[in-house]
Amino acid sequence: RFPVSFVRQKCKSGPVDLVFLIDSSRSVRPHEFETMRKFMIDILSTLDIGLNATRVGVVQYSSQLRNEFSLKTHAKLDAMVKGINEIIPLAQGTMTGLAIKYIMNSAFIAEEGDRPQVPNVAVIVTDGRPQDRVAEVAAEAREKGIEIYAVGVARADMASLRAMASPPFEDHVFLVESFDLIHQFGLQFQDKLCAIDLCAEGKHDCEQICISAPGVFTCDCNEGYTLNNDKKTCTPCKSANIDLVLLIDGSKSVRPQNFELVKKFVNQVVDSLDVSAHGTRVGLVQYSSRVRTEFPLNMYHTAEEIKAAVMKVDYMEKGTMTGLALKHMLENSFLESEGARPSSRNIPRIGLVFTDGRSQDDITEYAKKAKEAGITMYAVGVGKAVEDELRVIASEPQEKHFYYTTDFTAISNIAENLKLNVCPGTRLKIQTQCTMHRAVSHLKV
Repeated sequence: RFPVSFVRQKCKSGPVDLVFLIDSSRSVRPHEFETMRKFMIDILSTLDIGLNATRVGVVQYSSQLRNEFSLKTHAKLDAMVKGINEIIPLAQGTMTGLAIKYIMNSAFIAEEGDRPQVPNVAVIVTDGRPQDRVAEVAAEAREKGIEIYAVGVARADMASLRAMASPPFEDHVFLVESFDLIHQFGLQFQDKLCAIDLCAEGKHDCEQICISAPGVFTCDCNEGYTLNNDKKTCTPCKSANIDLVLLIDGSKSVRPQNFELVKKFVNQVVDSLDVSAHGTRVGLVQYSSRVRTEFPLNMYHTAEEIKAAVMKVDYMEKGTMTGLALKHMLENSFLESEGARPSSRNIPRIGLVFTDGRSQDDITEYAKKAKEAGITMYAVGVGKAVEDELRVIASEPQEKHFYYTTDFTAISNIAENLKLNVCPGTRLKIQTQCTMHRAVSHLKV
């Protein structure tokens, strides 16, 4: 008699391309084949069947092969059940290796309904020892991304099952004494299929962040980006409002030619922002042994005006009083009289410190006070800048808020990859790209 059905609530497994490879050799008795038929139907009844969900194909094998239906053939469960009930056993030998080669080359292909970026899963059900070699062809199939479950019944050989199956074997190899017990595998298989981590397996097309749920995924984007209508790609935000004050080191060690590079760095940062009176405002402070506001937040309202003013800034020379500069920023630069928007409007306040050496005064007190006042702090160091000081200045998480390069010629690379973008409802974050690391030495945290 048939086992009790294991049909449960349908599994929302997300898109899966599933092929059953069933042994119909002469050793499989008629009533056993009927049990195997019901076994497949019971598994399918637990899955979310559809051309945009789980696609299913069935191949039977003995000494020869027969493709009963392919991944693209049926879009509904009823049609699949009808196709399974119409299968006539081949009743010959057991050429399992030949069968695996077939599904690899002829079943999991686009022409037969296989989809890119969708998991390929094969369930092999056999009752005996293969009459051909399986290890090499199964390894090739696994290398091509096919996840193989090997279900052995009665006379099946455990060594052969292990040679076919994907690791770990405890999840992919199942051996039972009789066909009446293979429904037990159905319960286990449903649990495994519903737990596929599509993000971990790379079976997704999210541009930035993949968020996994059992058998499904959704896409998200890094802070500073918004998700497009396709729910997969991201667009940088340039429309959010921030108040940004840059503190640039004008000490003697910088040297005149490098100070010109610092000004170009500032203008590259400005180019990445949406500057306007109601959008992003930018202020500039230069420091050495003293501190000078080059222009406050409310001085200029276009990127062109700001960039022109930056290029006119005169180089101070002298010492490196970074602590004094932080004090000046906290006590003056973010005043409403200097152009900062009221804190009640929740417009992010950002301070970016650029330095080339060790501070000659204490930075701890005012770096701490600035962050306590709600100012998000970034630190960019070059040359002889001190890592410990950059860490003290930078907001948490530190690895996202401070950067370093060995010489001034590379600071343009930092500016290219440092995007001070804010999307509505998110906090500010520097956006970095892999190319940055080719030219810039990133401080290790």
